[in-house]
Amino acid sequence: MKYQDRIVRQAGVAGGEAVIKGTRVTLRTILASLAEGDSTQDILQDFPTLAEADIQAVIAFAAASAEEDLPLQGLPQV
Repeated sequence: MKYQDRIVRQAGVAGGEAVIKGTRVTLRTILASLAEGDSTQDILQDFPTLAEADIQAVIAFAAASAEEDLPLQGLPQV
């Protein structure tokens, strides 16, 4: 999945935070909901303008961001 197709950042929309394209729903809001234990279906009910693919894009974005931010541990010397 190319999360870049669904996630945008625009001046004047949600204070410049990353949002789902065509909405004002921020990635931060979706990630916080997931972290609190909400299911995809819970989030879709709360934000009917979203699609399941939008939530998958947010998860893919978070995974890619974590990869960039977390250094790999060195392999143990044998």
